[in-house]
Amino acid sequence: MKTAILVRHGKSSWEYNVSDRDRPLMERGIKDVNKVAKEFSSNSIHIDAAYSSPANRALHTAMIFLRTINFPFTKFELSNELYDFSGEDVYRFLKGLNNDQDKVIIFGHNEAFTHIANSLGNMYIDNVPTSGLVQLKFDTNDWSAVTKGITVQTLFPKQL
Repeated sequence: MKTAILVRHGKSSWEYNVSDRDRPLMERGIKDVNKVAKEFSSNSIHIDAAYSSPANRALHTAMIFLRTINFPFTKFELSNELYDFSGEDVYRFLKGLNNDQDKVIIFGHNEAFTHIANSLGNMYIDNVPTSGLVQLKFDTNDWSAVTKGITVQTLFPKQL
């Protein structure tokens, strides 16, 4: 069984004159990420690896989340493929994961994450909100064979 946990970056700020990749999180984004991470950590799920888009808002979200769940940063990597808004690169990324990793957590962006959640999960989600988490489980031991799975969990800040 393979499990992918998708976490959309926290609410970001548009108040600075910076590139899209450099946009920072707003204070609300930081609070929401903390809330979701604390709720997630109560499930005691072992994660084999963590990956993030290199965009500032996604990376900052990953740092807050992973620190909250006491995840070792030696198992964390950035991937340019996760700076994706369509979902095509994220899907390719998932299918290319190392089969030694059964459970991975990925930090990135919408529309990509809503698209992946809907195309690979079994529950329709209108929109994965900022700081939202969707956990998908696949009945395979081979990432390259990942197709439709089941939506095991959603954690959205407004529900907590």
